[in-house]
Amino acid sequence: MGRGKMLMLLICLVVGAMSGVKGEDPYVFYEWNVTYGTASPLGVPQQVILINGQFPGPQINCSSNNNIVVNVFNKLDEPLLFTWSGVQHRKNSWMDGTPGAQCPILPGTNFTYRFQIKDQIGTFFYYPTTSMHRAVGGYGMIRVFSRLLIPVPYPDPEDEFNVLIGDWYTKTHATLLKLLDSGRSIGRPAGVLINGKTAKGDGSDEPLYTMKPGKTYKYRICNAGTKNSLNFRIQGHVMKLVEMEGSHVVQNTYNSLDVHVGQCFTVLVTADQEPKDYYLVASTRFTKVVLTGKGIIRYENGKGPVSPAIPEAPAGGIAWSLNQFRSFRWNLTASAARPNPQGSYKYGQIPITRTIKLVGSNSKVQGKNRYALNGVSHVDPDTPMKLAEYYGIADKVFKYNTISDEPPSNLGSITVTPNVLNITFRTFIEIIIENHEKSMQSYNLDGYSFFAVANEPGRWAPEKRKNYNLLDAVSRHTVQVFPNSWAAIMLTFDNCGMWNLRSELAENRYLGQQLYISILSPERSLRDEYNLQNTTLLCGLVKDLPMPPSYSS
Repeated sequence: MGRGKMLMLLICLVVGAMSGVKGEDPYVFYEWNVTYGTASPLGVPQQVILINGQFPGPQINCSSNNNIVVNVFNKLDEPLLFTWSGVQHRKNSWMDGTPGAQCPILPGTNFTYRFQIKDQIGTFFYYPTTSMHRAVGGYGMIRVFSRLLIPVPYPDPEDEFNVLIGDWYTKTHATLLKLLDSGRSIGRPAGVLINGKTAKGDGSDEPLYTMKPGKTYKYRICNAGTKNSLNFRIQGHVMKLVEMEGSHVVQNTYNSLDVHVGQCFTVLVTADQEPKDYYLVASTRFTKVVLTGKGIIRYENGKGPVSPAIPEAPAGGIAWSLNQFRSFRWNLTASAARPNPQGSYKYGQIPITRTIKLVGSNSKVQGKNRYALNGVSHVDPDTPMKLAEYYGIADKVFKYNTISDEPPSNLGSITVTPNVLNITFRTFIEIIIENHEKSMQSYNLDGYSFFAVANEPGRWAPEKRKNYNLLDAVSRHTVQVFPNSWAAIMLTFDNCGMWNLRSELAENRYLGQQLYISILSPERSLRDEYNLQNTTLLCGLVKDLPMPPSYSS
């Protein structure tokens, strides 16, 4: 067993014993102090968001089915929320950390997140959903290991390394926010970071990680940036892809991977080259000006400096990236978080009960820039929509289905309002996302994983279903949509709650390119959804209302 996994399992066993509840899944506890600090990620001192003095923030380590407890002390001067991107929060959107589901943690106060990572494994990350906070830090890795009795389809690595990549602005989040609120764009990032910094390449850089010759290592890679797709590669080494956003995949090898905003990959890398230093490289894709970030990995007892020749990104553009997407396949024989093989779920044989086609758009509203889906640009009400539902006052806060299942003929006309789509519990839905713009898009759905069955250029039409992968599409929670292209996803909406479908691009999301999907329990049953917790923060119209009747068992 690799050193990293052995340590992780020991931690989980210890905290499990500390929980003191016989037969209950183990608990993992964290306490976070969230503050401002000064750092120079690109050589320019600037304000960043720190968690326990760290940028990026501390990693969350756990195993499948562990209960996670994170006590967050907000020492910023603004409200704060964290979301746990990729964590499904079964029956528990109360802990999803989006403004539509949860009241913010006010300055000078604390809130304790409590959630279970039920039947999941893989690589995920957390980040703040409030304001433009993610653009200046507050993000970190979530590593979810398989339980001891569930086999993993590859040998234990010697160790595990986190690689958080992302574009970066040298402006403060307050400056970025003022630009957006004034109707302007935040413009182009200043650079690209790898684990919060970039190597100078002048011989003074310390390595991010050290590898022993001949050993194999697991690299967990997430694009935690705000705008750009990034190509990731390791100088002189190939990467064997083994997992993607909670799913084991067919183990193909790659010289580089396009990692779109919000996406995570897990790869195996063998230290089989000449013992010396090598670059990790992340560079922007599909941009006129290519920005590049670097980090160094070192061989133990290596004698040579890093080669100055940085490996180039693929010469092919969108076509190359699209073909790489099509090469990703679900590993049908591997177990994930449960003992049964992933392929035992025959999603391609389930009848579609509803098709929702979403088209993004961008237009001016009262002279200011807004982004929308099907002509509706979301704005967060003062009362979180999930709380309004639970307290029975939804009609005072928002209207369901302002957005239609088909895009309007005039996408230039935008309505600014809370954007909530109601979907019937346990129905199997097809969602088409078209991108009519000239830039990349990336979308994330909270509370679920979906099957990304197609990604093609042009416009979608029903006859395009013949091109769907109905056998081994990867089950994941993000999907990229290429310029002037479309993507199709399919899933069963079996997780009650208020779940955010959003653009992962910070500017688009903040200016309205998102919606919430409401899945209601038909019987207000605890079998479908947890009750509001006594510690849940209350705000807006529900703050002084009496507690509604609890769900029944």
